[in-house]
Amino acid sequence: MAQAVGFLYPGYSAEDDFPRLEGILREAGADVRLPLVHTDIGEDAHRVDALLEMGSAARLAAKVEEVKALGAEAVVWACTSASFVFGWDGAHQQVRELSGTSGLPASSTSFAFAQGVRALGVERVAIAATYPEDVAELFTDFLKAAGAEVVAMRGSGIITAAEVGTWGLEEVLALARGGDHPDAQAVLLPDTALHTAAWIPQLEEALGKPVLTANQVTAREGLRLLDVTVRAPALGTLFS
Repeated sequence: MAQAVGFLYPGYSAEDDFPRLEGILREAGADVRLPLVHTDIGEDAHRVDALLEMGSAARLAAKVEEVKALGAEAVVWACTSASFVFGWDGAHQQVRELSGTSGLPASSTSFAFAQGVRALGVERVAIAATYPEDVAELFTDFLKAAGAEVVAMRGSGIITAAEVGTWGLEEVLALARGGDHPDAQAVLLPDTALHTAAWIPQLEEALGKPVLTANQVTAREGLRLLDVTVRAPALGTLFS
């Protein structure tokens, strides 16, 4: 029987990346399922107060039984902004509470980025964010706490996940190129509302370096919790 990692995903925007990710991983030989449950986000806004509420213990706990009913053996809060906004210590507390509520190993997309950077063996990264600058700065702080050197950070000022979810390949390429820096060994696109699962090889080819995207690293973090390793070049350098 396939192992399953469950994802708590805020609202509706790029959730269709996860069935795509599951398909690619299964084609690569991983016997895994990636069931997803939507959380109630409250206000759709990349604003600190709204993000703190979006990632609150009560909102995550409200959907834990639903994701467990889908057979999840681990759970990941599939949201970057509403995890790093709590800070390094607060984000750890968030996943401890999620693990305690669910009785399962737990993590979040913010830690998935930290793990991804570590797995690539790179030290210097650039951030190409959809968020307003003040929110993107908090992700910079989080990565620094994780031991990465952030050589460039660019925010895009997009307030809602709903808007980000409408972006296609050209917008995502422009975002990645705009946030790149010659000194960066990898470029990070930290928003699970952004569709990227189908385009990672194109992004890496365009930039000539590894690209980490939120839904890609979130899937890998789930596999890590299950102690599953798979080689899937269609998902970029991180999976190669």
